[in-house]
Amino acid sequence: MTEQLIPTRRDFPADDPIFALNTEAQTRKAAGESILNATVGVLLDEAGQLVVHETVMDLWRGLGAMDVAPYAPIAGDPAFLKALVQRYWPALDSAGAACATPGGSGALSLSLRNFLEPGQALLTTAPYWGPYATMAGENGMRVETAPWPAVGQALDAAAWDQALRAQMKTQGRVMVWLNDPCHNPSGRSLSAPDRAALAGLLRGVSALGPVTLILDLAYLDYTCEPEAVAAALKDYAALGSEGRVLVGAALSLSKAMTLYGGRGGALAFPWCDDPALQAALTQSSRGTWSNCPRAPQSLLLRLARDGKAQARLAAEHRHWSEVMAARAQALDAALEAEGMAPFRWSGGFFVTALAADPEAACEGLKAEGVFTVPLPEGLRVGLCSMRRDEAPRLARALRKVAAR
Repeated sequence: MTEQLIPTRRDFPADDPIFALNTEAQTRKAAGESILNATVGVLLDEAGQLVVHETVMDLWRGLGAMDVAPYAPIAGDPAFLKALVQRYWPALDSAGAACATPGGSGALSLSLRNFLEPGQALLTTAPYWGPYATMAGENGMRVETAPWPAVGQALDAAAWDQALRAQMKTQGRVMVWLNDPCHNPSGRSLSAPDRAALAGLLRGVSALGPVTLILDLAYLDYTCEPEAVAAALKDYAALGSEGRVLVGAALSLSKAMTLYGGRGGALAFPWCDDPALQAALTQSSRGTWSNCPRAPQSLLLRLARDGKAQARLAAEHRHWSEVMAARAQALDAALEAEGMAPFRWSGGFFVTALAADPEAACEGLKAEGVFTVPLPEGLRVGLCSMRRDEAPRLARALRKVAAR
């Protein structure tokens, strides 16, 4: 019965679209079909099994009752918040205003409730991770976009400037969600000149009203360009330190630690220690999920005190980054062999194939036993979940669908 639901809550799909596609792919595979499933947003090995970092599991098995059972503070263990921020900015001696969240998604949702009003819009990239729109909608907000650079192209500064200024004029404030470095779903990061251009635009519009930049840093541990990632984090730290733009980070243990089910994360503003901001974050946490799980916080603290474990985990990250780089290289080679443009992956779990009609292309691929995720701009392909030897099949299927 649905009459008890208010009218605006009655017409949702039965499942998240990405999970629904994954379920369909698994059902067809179980029925004996040969299926290439590139919908999954978790890291799988070449046998299709979930990758779990042994370093993290060793730490997990070492947790005691008092590391798991008691409530954590509503805002999170301060030592956990500091340790999590220091994974990205080791020189900082404080997490600033920060709050533990259930994963990176919790951090993003927390930012919506504190930096925008219902009816307003956040600004992010095109393409973007689909659940951004779900989170916005659940808070009575919407998503507007500015273009992510195409392969070999520079940031469209004019388009970004127009989008920023239009939002500021319309709603008197701007919040940008930026999944950089290691962008989901393109698999490419902004170049240093692109970051500098965007920072300049944010500074400029901040003279007209409050500007908040939230960095979605879910995928940084999986990249073929670790030096570029480190340089990007320094650039964003410099922007945050200026104080003209409020710079925060949505931090997650899900991908970095392969603790998808642990739901550990935080929203942190390392360059701002305003008590009012801290109080607002804590109040929102109390009014939604209350306390976050203690176990992931305890685990990260153990990792922060164990240099050998940190080295082991870094080696695991390097290994799986190399695996995904090999998958990306194989896919680019297969695409070029089919006369198509390469993706040029540099980090993260995904790449995006452009398509004029993504929904039709997705259905066409499904007829070939190939599952991807349709986006407004194209098809998201999970490098994290496809095998290297599946690259030629995917490239052939993409060419076949594109030719229709």
